[in-house]
Amino acid sequence: MMRMKKSGICVFILLLLSLTLTACEATGRRREPVTLTVWHVYGGQTDSPLNDLIEEFNETVGAEEGIKLQVTVVSNTNNIHDAVLRAANGEPGTTGLPDLFISYPKTVLAMPDSDILVDYRDYFTQEELSAYIPAFLEEGEIDGRLVVFPIAKSTEIMFVDKTLFDRFAADTGARLEQLDTWEGLYAMSKDYYAWTDAQTPDVPGDGKAFFVHDYHFNYFQVGVESLGASFFQGDEIAFGDAFLQAWRPYADAAIQGGVWLQEGYATEPLRTGEAVVSVASSASILYYESIVTYPDNRSEPIEVIARPVPCFENGERMVMQRGAGFCTVKSTPEREQAAAVFLKWLTEPANNVRFVTSVGYMPVTEAAFDYLPEAIEGLEDPMYRSLYEAFVETQGSYEFYTAPQLDTYLELEQTFEKMVRSKLRGALGSWQSGEADVERLMETALEGVKSALP
Repeated sequence: MMRMKKSGICVFILLLLSLTLTACEATGRRREPVTLTVWHVYGGQTDSPLNDLIEEFNETVGAEEGIKLQVTVVSNTNNIHDAVLRAANGEPGTTGLPDLFISYPKTVLAMPDSDILVDYRDYFTQEELSAYIPAFLEEGEIDGRLVVFPIAKSTEIMFVDKTLFDRFAADTGARLEQLDTWEGLYAMSKDYYAWTDAQTPDVPGDGKAFFVHDYHFNYFQVGVESLGASFFQGDEIAFGDAFLQAWRPYADAAIQGGVWLQEGYATEPLRTGEAVVSVASSASILYYESIVTYPDNRSEPIEVIARPVPCFENGERMVMQRGAGFCTVKSTPEREQAAAVFLKWLTEPANNVRFVTSVGYMPVTEAAFDYLPEAIEGLEDPMYRSLYEAFVETQGSYEFYTAPQLDTYLELEQTFEKMVRSKLRGALGSWQSGEADVERLMETALEGVKSALP
């Protein structure tokens, strides 16, 4: 009898505990975390400053708010651009869009329907948005909706392998100051090709390129605008006098071997000693190293320094404003709000400065700029200090240019970029085969570019 009473008491206690736990769950239910997938471009899959910050977010604010970010792709902007458009168009073999992906406005403009993206004004108050640099927000507006949210901004910077440059300078008297203008840079490019060719007199025609530009379309676009003319005429390129002023020294040096014209990013020829100077996004500093490995597998330490981009002798100091932002794909209010929580955290001044100084970008809020001087002093890598010194000079003396949002922009950019390299490579081959009329080769190459454009 006593045993039955004890058994009954135990059952009662277990029932009471069960009811208590049920009541607790009803009033303060512990939800499963909202998991958001992310595609981005900042670093590598296993070595990324943004991945590190995302892990920190997951362990702090994310853990408190029930949010977890999962990075599924780390690539470059071109690959993500293509993947986004394939997924948005529902092409076979695609797995759909992630919750968050890095994008330039041109990607959104090329999507079949940008309404699938969140308008961040639905999740940020006007007071919150007023903290951001207005021009950075404006670039992310498509058809009156804020769909590309800035987390970092960059500009184009000139990188110099000073180790190779100093060897060239010791023999020729070349000076870094000559790189302040496009005219000076292109003249030096021809000299460098001739100098490297002369190093092996028994192998004629094996000179090396001096200069590589990551984005030829940007060079011409910004160059023409800096000369006081319009690069675009409606939705087409205006091939006027200013364009010819930018074309002639560039094509002249390229046809005579001084400019790298192969496919791929500008970091590669500098990493292998196949070029000395590059103009690229400041963020490409992630991919430069303090060692160069030549094609014959020899390696040596080098010093890479950063300088503002050149300008034309009679042109304004102007440079492209660059930097992608995050797009959020519409899903549920809970998931969209979770994405906004992360973006707010990432762009808090202290967090944003930690992020941008690790990837070579500028912060996106006024308050974050107040953190920069102290952050720059604390940078241990001399290459990064050089970059931020070039940043400061650029911000103080250059006008930032933002590309227009044209329906034809992406197609023009891709075709122009491909055809300029291709036509000038052909002209270079003709010159190396003995064609001495560089002027004629320049004209023929330009006509080939024009005829290939849409």
